[in-house]
Amino acid sequence: MDGWKQLEQMLCQKAHRRGGKRDMSIKEIAEKAGVSVATVSRVLNNPNYKCSSPEVRDRIWKAAIALNYTPNTAARNLKMGIQNTEKKVYYIGVLMTRMEKATTDPFFNELLRVIESEIHKQIAILTKVWYMPLFSSDKKCRRENLDQIIDGMYEETDQKCDGLIIIGKCNKEALKKLNKKYKSVVSVNRNSTNYEVDEVLCDGQKVAMMAVEYLISLGHRNIGYVGDCYNEARYRGYLEALHKHDMEPEAAYILQTGQTEAEGYEAMQKFLQSEDRPTGIYCANDITAIGMLKYLGTNKNRYYVPSIIASDDIEEAQYTRPMLTTVALPKEEMGKFALYLLIDRMRGGHKSVVRTELEGKLMIRNSCTAADEGGWSDYCI
Repeated sequence: MDGWKQLEQMLCQKAHRRGGKRDMSIKEIAEKAGVSVATVSRVLNNPNYKCSSPEVRDRIWKAAIALNYTPNTAARNLKMGIQNTEKKVYYIGVLMTRMEKATTDPFFNELLRVIESEIHKQIAILTKVWYMPLFSSDKKCRRENLDQIIDGMYEETDQKCDGLIIIGKCNKEALKKLNKKYKSVVSVNRNSTNYEVDEVLCDGQKVAMMAVEYLISLGHRNIGYVGDCYNEARYRGYLEALHKHDMEPEAAYILQTGQTEAEGYEAMQKFLQSEDRPTGIYCANDITAIGMLKYLGTNKNRYYVPSIIASDDIEEAQYTRPMLTTVALPKEEMGKFALYLLIDRMRGGHKSVVRTELEGKLMIRNSCTAADEGGWSDYCI
């Protein structure tokens, strides 16, 4: 359980549903967690307190959640010397590292809309949105003058940028330089930045495993993969799920593609032209899966209708024919937690790096069936 802001909000929401009542004492939490009262008090009241081990900290928070503990934020702030002062208006920039323009990746575009909305709610100003995929490429980052590029970004805002939100993968060296320039940086991504900066993520490997294991639960043994295979957490999750169930990946079932509808369309065409085909396919992202479904819709083949599952749960996934089964990433929560962490750091709140990991959720729709059923229901075709 990572991210003290995430935990605090969860607890406050529980308390609100129960009428704001403080249900359990510090002593009861200490007994449940198997630690001293003093340790519980330090962990719950000081987000920067370094526990003897992460396991102890997690155990305390889990016990607090189970016992419906409500943190006293006002008391904590008083103890830490934080007083209510007039709110400063912060200037925030957003760096998109996975796309050239807003229409390239629907998931990150939807996530950006959430973050833009949260920035306005926090009485902050969005100074600039940069679309710069070079930051996600290790090869390009080695060739480019990163200091010059980052200085140029800062000048574009007339030096009015108190913090930066990075959406998508970022080269490690570039991330260090961005953090040095902006001081307050939050990364929102599918994978970890290795504690370089505050981060909000939904682990791509776990998301992929959830998707593939759903196909396995339906009886599929010949499972394909469509997506990026190079240094990609979702591909690793696909392989790990197969290994966990003593299944070997089949090279003919794995297609390297980018994240576009057109490449999904082409991928399904290749599967249909092959004699050896998977019965179930995990597609690393929704937009590529939608391309695959569209090919099947225009090139009907009653002898081959594979189960298709993806990841992200973009808005369009609910309107495909059939509706796409996918693992939803919590965009709303990812955007909100990113803003909470950034503004708290800009205001001088937490000092240590905070990592907030959120869970994906399986959205079962119509694009997957049991392996022995051999296809979607008639109304989907």
